Amino acid sequence: MFKVVIPARFGSTRLPGKPLRMIAGKTMLERVYRQAVNAAIGEVLVATDDARISQAATAFGGRALMTDSDHPSGTDRLAQVATREGWDDSWIVINVQGDEPLLPPENIAQVAHLLAAAPDCVMATLMTPVTDWPDFLDPNVVKVVSAAGRALYFSRSPLPWHRQLASAGPQSLDPWSGAFRHLGIYAYRVSTLKALATLEPSLLERTERLEQLRVLEQGWSIAIANAAAVPGPGVDTEEDLARVTALIEASGVCGQAD
Repeated sequence: MFKVVIPARFGSTRLPGKPLRMIAGKTMLERVYRQAVNAAIGEVLVATDDARISQAATAFGGRALMTDSDHPSGTDRLAQVATREGWDDSWIVINVQGDEPLLPPENIAQVAHLLAAAPDCVMATLMTPVTDWPDFLDPNVVKVVSAAGRALYFSRSPLPWHRQLASAGPQSLDPWSGAFRHLGIYAYRVSTLKALATLEPSLLERTERLEQLRVLEQGWSIAIANAAAVPGPGVDTEEDLARVTALIEASGVCGQAD
């Protein structure tokens, strides 16, 4: 059994009211919701602590669940939903970020089936090759190192680092060869969500500000694969919002589920 949950907060430091910002005639929340529905893998829910977001979801035909306002992360919000709804521990929940209106539906289905096919893993996620030197160095671009379909480590630092880089320089070496960008989409087993909600943030998690490191520090395995499709940009700022709006308008499908 698969469930898709979109955590959505109204309070965003860089873009207040982000889920309800308009993108080519639809709220960002609705665009994310439609992408999730198009994945066609199960029920899609919005988890929020704000009545305005709940009302907006209901208005476009979605189902929203109110959650506590003091959750430190989206994972904790998902855990509350799973517990409140009485979902079986073996069910798989896909966390779709509420600021990814260009997330391909096939990626949502892919990460769900990836975890279902990996009984030794508690989570699954996706990655895509890093092909740009500035992205390789950018701490806002999370990198992941993996082997045999399992994530080894996530970091904001350039990974893997080529030892010849200092002397060779970027012009004479492909520094991002073997480097992958982590995409912020996750599938969890319900039992994992409940367990994570009881754990304090780990040392590496606090250092890197990456919640998925809490899983690895427990000795648990995360399945990972190349994304079926490269997603478009997410939305964190006004500039991002303008860029995504322009992309959707240029696609000529503004009124559809894009």
